[in-house]
Amino acid sequence: MRASQLPAVASALRHVLALAAFVVAAPVSADPLHPWVTESPRLEKNAFFSNLKSGDVVDSPFVVKFGLSGIGIAAVSKPVSHTGHHHLMIDRELPLDFTQPLPFNDQYVHFGKGQMEAVLELPAGKHALRLVFADDKHIPNFVYSDVLNIEVRGPSGRDKASLAEKSVEVLTPKDGARVTAPFLFGMHASGFNISHTDIKDNNTGHFRIKLQTPDGKTELIELDDGRTQIWLNPPAGVYSAVVELVSNTAPFPALGSSTGRRFTVTAR
Repeated sequence: MRASQLPAVASALRHVLALAAFVVAAPVSADPLHPWVTESPRLEKNAFFSNLKSGDVVDSPFVVKFGLSGIGIAAVSKPVSHTGHHHLMIDRELPLDFTQPLPFNDQYVHFGKGQMEAVLELPAGKHALRLVFADDKHIPNFVYSDVLNIEVRGPSGRDKASLAEKSVEVLTPKDGARVTAPFLFGMHASGFNISHTDIKDNNTGHFRIKLQTPDGKTELIELDDGRTQIWLNPPAGVYSAVVELVSNTAPFPALGSSTGRRFTVTAR
């Protein structure tokens, strides 16, 4: 098989296996999830870039943020079922053999601590980036992104450290949005490591959503399975939300917190 045929073949396999994989390999939570958390209507696992799109022109260094749906993150400290971690492929095709560990080099960058982003410094010119998700042994699990084609214009003169500030943010829904339930709630953390609560490493935590309901109550949703997005199906009304990053070793105080987000949920 030619290397150029592999993306189409792998994509077909991913879609054929999606429904079965969702049933047997959905993220496993240490505790039951909140009753407003519902299954994804798409029944797929995908990686994606949350802050860049193909055709973007950037200066180097720049931040690239990793998104993930349908599965949770875990650091590689020990095996955790139904989880994995990101790998960033730079100017490389998908691996020919998904049964072998990904190599360690400058074109296969591993994020085994549970990171959700990277600061890249690439030479001027066009580059192709792709995310591949893999288990604690670095073996790919058919969760990967589309190719991100970008152009690096040249050096910005900025220091890489200045782009690595710690933060927690809500990606979706947007502030002031009107959404129909069920809807996607997505989160991102910069400068922190995200992991299933089975992992107790330093500077590692999981997301906790605090929803202020229309009647003034607070609903807590702990994503202890390492997920970075979920589908929610609450009653209709106006809500406000804050996302906290909670340490896997000490739940209080939070490692970081997002700004507030207000949105309206309408019934289908």
